[in-house]
Formats: sequence, C-alpha cells, structure tokens
Amino acid sequence: MPSSCKEIRAALAQCLQESECVMVHRNSAADCLRPPLADTLPTQCQQFKRAFGDCRRGMIDMRKRFRGNQPITFQKLQETEQSGDGYQLYAGKSAFAGGKGVTDGNNSAEPDWRELENQKYREQAAAGADKK
Repeated sequence: MPSSCKEIRAALAQCLQESECVMVHRNSAADCLRPPLADTLPTQCQQFKRAFGDCRRGMIDMRKRFRGNQPITFQKLQETEQSGDGYQLYAGKSAFAGGKGVTDGNNSAEPDWRELENQKYREQAAAGADKK
C-alpha cells in the first residue's frame, strides 16, 4: 500500500485494538468493522474508518492525480488532541479551532477602523486649531 494511507491505517488498527468490541467482546477487528458491530465502535474509530476509506478512494480518484492524495496525518491528530485545538478529518480547517478566546458576552467590540481614522483626523484638526 502506498505511504499516503499507512498512518491512518495504523491509527485505525490501534483504535480497534483498544475498543470494547475487540477487548471485551473478543470479536476480531474485521468483524468490528462490519455493519452490526460497526455502530458500537467509539466515535474516533468510526472517524478513522471513514478517513481510511476516503484515503483509499482518493488514491484512484483522477481529480487528485496531479496533487496526490493528501490525508490528515495521525501525528497531527495527536498534536491537536494534546494542544486542545479542534481537528477535522475531512475538508479543510476545523470550524471550532483557532478562536480568539473565551467570551462571556460582556466583552466590548473592537472599534471600527473608520472610527479610528475619524478620531485621528479630529485630533489632528484640534491640534491644528490650537496652533492658530
């Protein structure tokens, strides 16, 4: 298998080995990926399953033949999990990561750039009027 899907495959295998389906119920990992048991998997394993399928599909997708298949790497997932930033397995940036901070609704809005320019103009005009 090409190297573009190896990390997601390893992450899926690790997640399956740590899941209840394999550890407690003693099913094989292949059985856990099939429909009756696939719904009992943790959300992260289901996401890895979806990402691995998308990665495999992307290897034969002719629309990606120039840029190549670019799946998210497992190391990046671990880094974002440890740092607290959100992550998203599919389609671009996460919707919830990179916010400005926690707000409680009582914060004042930043002044508009036009108001700042008007204020500078008024100060310059007042300074010019004081000199005359």
